[in-house]
Amino acid sequence: MAEQSGVNALPIIALIGVLLGLILAFQSAIPMRRFGADIFVADLLGIAMLREMGPLITAIILAGRSGSAFAAELGTMKVREEIDALRTMGLEPVRFLVVPRVIAAVAMIPVLTVFANLFGLMGGAIVMRSLGYPLVTYVNQVLSAVTVGDLMGGLLKSFVYGIVVAAVGCLRGLETRTGASAVGQSTTSAVVSGIVLIAIVDGLFAVVFYALGL
Repeated sequence: MAEQSGVNALPIIALIGVLLGLILAFQSAIPMRRFGADIFVADLLGIAMLREMGPLITAIILAGRSGSAFAAELGTMKVREEIDALRTMGLEPVRFLVVPRVIAAVAMIPVLTVFANLFGLMGGAIVMRSLGYPLVTYVNQVLSAVTVGDLMGGLLKSFVYGIVVAAVGCLRGLETRTGASAVGQSTTSAVVSGIVLIAIVDGLFAVVFYALGL
């Protein structure tokens, strides 16, 4: 489950991270260049990736991959009455099926977030090189702009996102009803519910961080 939630998701995390870094850097370079401040693209990209975009895009990808997979697996087991069989054998389904999946997701999503941050900054480095800035200037500018608090705040967000996505995916799977379309409905519901809850939790984090002055 850790491999499914983490290692297998790394290629798409890398791709989306690089593209996101490219897009943010290019879009922010256009207005900043008007004021001769395009060097501060590095500051913007570093803070945005570590505090917000890295954890958020990782959580959305996890909701689309792992959350839906958890719902489909448990939903299929529910339709086949395998979960009832576990109860008959004296095994608690939540402890036996849900807890390992939640732990795997929670353990892997901070690691994936770090990779998303790194690949996003790599995408920004490509843009800054195209603007004529040497790589060492970009690296120094990013290091001067971001703090350990920015990184830890993003990892805290990703930790909570992992709990939300895995728990919702497993819940929708256990709520699966009988019928040919039941598993598909549970999978769709897991992805939609996961993304909506991610947005809500992100909004709560924004309010709390603002109130704390972080």
